[in-house]
Amino acid sequence: MTQTAVTDRRETVMDPQQVLAARADMAARESGKVRTEGNVWMVVQFSINTEQYAIELLHIQEIFPLKELTEIPGAPAFILGIVNMRGQIISVVDLRKLFDLPAQGLSEQNRIIVLRSPQMEFGILADAVQGVRSIPEAETTPSLPTLTGIRQAFLKAISRDHTVILDGQKMLSDPMMVVK
Repeated sequence: MTQTAVTDRRETVMDPQQVLAARADMAARESGKVRTEGNVWMVVQFSINTEQYAIELLHIQEIFPLKELTEIPGAPAFILGIVNMRGQIISVVDLRKLFDLPAQGLSEQNRIIVLRSPQMEFGILADAVQGVRSIPEAETTPSLPTLTGIRQAFLKAISRDHTVILDGQKMLSDPMMVVK
């Protein structure tokens, strides 16, 4: 029984070697040791409902399966609740509610993507995580005229394949994300 649980956990958590390799590649590019034509963003791609989103890898601490979510009475509607990540309490943001997307129930496929900066840390709920990929900045559009409000504020770019790249730095520094 224990071996099955460990095997299942390994299958649902992103491969640490893949994350480390992507971070090393990104650091090498930033330091100028690897030459590329234009900027390339290393991102983690995930889905919410039928839409594809991504956040730069440098803002992500960890990805893990959603288990034992505790709701917080009186919290803003976009705060799904809190989870215990190895003794650390992490609040979980539901981007569906934040971006006015249709509600969808929770499943065993849901993942928590933990964003971290020196000032703030929280998780965002994803339906599924596709993995790490690179997106050349030259192959993106900075904005869409149809986006407004909070979706526009957290938008960094949109890729050719319509993946919405969220600005992790803005999300981590926005005072609205602090729950008191």
